[in-house]
Amino acid sequence: MGVMVVDLLSVYGLLLKHFGRQKWWPAETKFEVVVGAILTQNANWKNVERAITNLKDNDLMEPDRIHRISEERLKALIRPAGYYNSKSRKLKEFTNFLFDNYNDLNEFLALPLEQLREQLLSLWGIGPETADSVILYAAEKPSFVIDAYTKRIFSRLGLVNEEIGYDTLKNFFERSIPRDVSLYKEFHALIVELGKNYCKTKPLCGACPLGKECPEKLKHKVFIPG
Repeated sequence: MGVMVVDLLSVYGLLLKHFGRQKWWPAETKFEVVVGAILTQNANWKNVERAITNLKDNDLMEPDRIHRISEERLKALIRPAGYYNSKSRKLKEFTNFLFDNYNDLNEFLALPLEQLREQLLSLWGIGPETADSVILYAAEKPSFVIDAYTKRIFSRLGLVNEEIGYDTLKNFFERSIPRDVSLYKEFHALIVELGKNYCKTKPLCGACPLGKECPEKLKHKVFIPG
């Protein structure tokens, strides 16, 4: 079954005009991006920031330090992010894998995109969204990040099936816009802003920056599996 889809660059332009540049991901180092991508699973970003602050205050925002710290202490420090038992294991699994196979994080992130994604997805607790976040924001390679907001927004606009799979929606974005790291970062961040502020569980359609203009942009009919 096919669906009509919008010119995604038009959507991007409308969101950029409304929200401005987001300069996402808010991290000082590549490893902080990795930590944030894991901790933000099923968590509010403000709570993730509290956990990251705890790690920084204890001088632990380095792969080798997370690698050496006891899991019990790590759990206590990341507790604000929730699911601290599983997330501490995920951080440990990542650093164990890193030091078992590579000299440092930069060597790992330098892998070709597909190989990097495959290895990330092989790790316990790393799913597609987390893997693509690491690839895009830490490795700075063009892998579009799909999250719950993306599915919600574009299905509500009637552009994709509500049950569309992660990889199908990811491939659609990557086919429809230039493969550009800066564009991918900004578009993903703007989608998150729209989802948080307007396209909520109970949407604020009347105030949505896409509400009045987006239907006028439905110029191209493209069929993708839903």
